[in-house]
Amino acid sequence: MIDLKTFFLPLEEDIYQKDYNWQSTQLGSFVQSYNLSEFPEYQFCEIVIFNVREFEGSDNLSSDKECKIRNALYHLHFEKTPRICDLGFLRLSKKRKDSFKKIEIVCKEFVNNGILPVILGGGHDLSYAVYKSYSSLQKNITLTTVDKTFDLGLKGEKISNSSFFSKILEAKPNSLFHYSNIGYQSFFVSPLAVDMLNDLSFDTLRLGDVKSNIKDIEPIMRNTDFLSFDMSSVKNSYAKANIYGSPNGLSGVEACQVMRYAGLSDKLSAIAICEYNQLLDKNGQTAQLISQMIWYFIMGYKSRKNELNPNIKNCIKYTVSFEDGKNEIVFYKSNLSSRWWMGVPYKNLDDSQLDCYFVACSYSDYELANKGEIPPRWIRTFNKLT
Repeated sequence: MIDLKTFFLPLEEDIYQKDYNWQSTQLGSFVQSYNLSEFPEYQFCEIVIFNVREFEGSDNLSSDKECKIRNALYHLHFEKTPRICDLGFLRLSKKRKDSFKKIEIVCKEFVNNGILPVILGGGHDLSYAVYKSYSSLQKNITLTTVDKTFDLGLKGEKISNSSFFSKILEAKPNSLFHYSNIGYQSFFVSPLAVDMLNDLSFDTLRLGDVKSNIKDIEPIMRNTDFLSFDMSSVKNSYAKANIYGSPNGLSGVEACQVMRYAGLSDKLSAIAICEYNQLLDKNGQTAQLISQMIWYFIMGYKSRKNELNPNIKNCIKYTVSFEDGKNEIVFYKSNLSSRWWMGVPYKNLDDSQLDCYFVACSYSDYELANKGEIPPRWIRTFNKLT
């Protein structure tokens, strides 16, 4: 591991220095924080939290005051937490590309060593730097964004919070295996963009679809490596500290449900919560919501089942055959968690044998197959593997 102390600035407030400032069940009594006297032994932690106050690609503004999210989070109660440390604030460079490089380096360090970073942004475009950390590890990943738009921008536009996803699509070499958008609002996106993402076999879920069946988010999160949550996806009345807020969006409860599903995912290894404008958070309500979103994420993390793929010996196997008599889909239901997977066959480049890729799914996918329809999630995965 590399020495990351030079990459961060410590917390200066006295309240974060001593655990006796907190009740024994509050997060503040559990977390190891980077204070003026010591840097946490992050190598022994499961989750690291830090701020990235980089807003050059966003119209939201940064604050040099102590982070309100942190204060709200530290006051929340837990029965027992995973090992968590707070590294304070990423030390930004004069040049934006150098700051992005720092994000890439630190996230690469964490992901490569099985430590999950929770990043408090910053503009949504810092997601590009986190993506680069996976690419530098030569990992093909699934990126999921919770966002009211797709952030494709205009051709030739420099990277910003409204164009970073197009930069990910254009990156060479490309490490993006799959992309999912949760909660886009149709009046903010071009129908041509929706068609393009569908043609690429990506997942796009309208806000109405999310609200009508929030449980559909669970298998998406189970397939996700990196979750990037743009706070503009939350209804403005729940999160006012964002100039991009909209009258429509996720409710506070729905945002917390999404984060709980993210925490439950054994595959998910990094998360960023972006576009929080502390200068607009006069009553601290948005900080309270984000802290509660992180609380739900941690609670989900505590309940992980170590089921990255189904344990075939501990699953019920269901085979659905189609009318043509030639095709079938094999489903697996875990006896441990009651979660579902589909097997998607593909040809391994190392030999001529067919291998099986397990994609997380839901009971509704199984029901759809029983009606004689191939689940769209299966088709999209098959197209990517072939």
